[in-house]
Amino acid sequence: MADLSQIVKAYDVRGVVPDQWDETTAELFGAAFARVTDASAAVVGHDMRPSSPGLARAFARGAASQGADVIEVGLCSTDLLYFASGKLALPGAMFTASHNPAQYNGIKMCRAGAAPVGEDTGLADIRVLVERWLDAGGAPSNGQPQGTIRQRDMLEDYAAHLRSLVDLSGIRPLKVVVDAGNGMGGHTVPTVFAGLPIDLDPLYFELDGTFPNHEANPLDPKNIVDLRNRVVETGADIGLAFDGDADRCFVVDERGEPVSPSAITALVAARELAKEPGATVIHNLITSRAVPEVVKECGGAPVRTRVGHSFIKQEMARTGAIFGGEHSAHYYFRDFWNADTGMLAALHVLAALGGQEGPLSQLVAHYDRYPSSGEINSTVEDQFNRTNAVKAHYAGREGVTIEELDGLSVTGVNWWFNLRPSNTEPLLRLNVEGCDTASVERIRDEVLSIVRAESERDTEA
Repeated sequence: MADLSQIVKAYDVRGVVPDQWDETTAELFGAAFARVTDASAAVVGHDMRPSSPGLARAFARGAASQGADVIEVGLCSTDLLYFASGKLALPGAMFTASHNPAQYNGIKMCRAGAAPVGEDTGLADIRVLVERWLDAGGAPSNGQPQGTIRQRDMLEDYAAHLRSLVDLSGIRPLKVVVDAGNGMGGHTVPTVFAGLPIDLDPLYFELDGTFPNHEANPLDPKNIVDLRNRVVETGADIGLAFDGDADRCFVVDERGEPVSPSAITALVAARELAKEPGATVIHNLITSRAVPEVVKECGGAPVRTRVGHSFIKQEMARTGAIFGGEHSAHYYFRDFWNADTGMLAALHVLAALGGQEGPLSQLVAHYDRYPSSGEINSTVEDQFNRTNAVKAHYAGREGVTIEELDGLSVTGVNWWFNLRPSNTEPLLRLNVEGCDTASVERIRDEVLSIVRAESERDTEA
């Protein structure tokens, strides 16, 4: 019997199939989802993993058993599922484990209008029901007639909606390399880019949930080596890499150099603020300080939040923000039901690049202002004590401020860093930014010497 404590996370369900969960469990999740969201209808989609179609269909059966009419959109990216939820005003479920290895699968759930279902917004209640029904051997009827299950392809509608939000009609022709990592970008990119003045060079567009070429996680530098080489070899204007479920997009410039997601956040924010001066833009606390600077320079109001999509989406809804960005390459749009879509961010970058004659490196230089360490992960036995040791080291220093909104954030005269514990692993994540490289390296080494004083091993991402 499934141990839900191992697979129900803060924002989604995720675990190894069939070791940790299977289609029987998925069917119970579907029934519980229909109950908790009080859904008379729902939309269900899935990625290209071998286990995804069966799990998604089992979930649909479970929802239908509670009287919900289910629309199966089939193969889709996570942001296509959010589109379907928003467009149809229905709760939805996406079967994917994003960039995790092939043996994993999971469920990302939302209420109507793509509103997130997390631990505090329904997921804990769903878990309680599934655990109860696992013990009882099945989900009881709620007295409603059996719901229907039907199929509907929404890819063309999704692509049309995205293109309606960004004007690409007047851009110069661009040569674009896209690495889909054998994930869902291989399904969505050709349709979204159709008819645009883009010479598309596809890398790994074959849908293959075993990920034969590299992990579908573009934030790990080793997974964009092929993309970087292809851009340089072909003289392309830009490279784009999508993760497994294609909700995140990572950008490479014409030199094959990665572009910081913070710089992309600032660029897109500037474009959105040009449409609506004075609007609010959300950014999390590990994005570059360049982001709030650019937002203010463009007449907008920056709002800082904790890391994580639930916090971003809550603030988007609370403030009516036009846009939100995270350093993990998640980009949120008010015109996309406050949900994240890397594809829409990519279209903004293409529009900005194609609307002027200079190369991408020149375009983003204005938004990429400060040296940074990137995220450095350290494995530690005691996250709390190591963090407190770092805090004690900087406490009381002249010109230094300390806050604990999300982990430990310390700001000096010409540098800042954030040290956060992972929610799922024994890791501390360090991000450092400064006005010069020497300051970044000095603070990085200083903090790591304290963090790793009792570390067993370390990894860098």
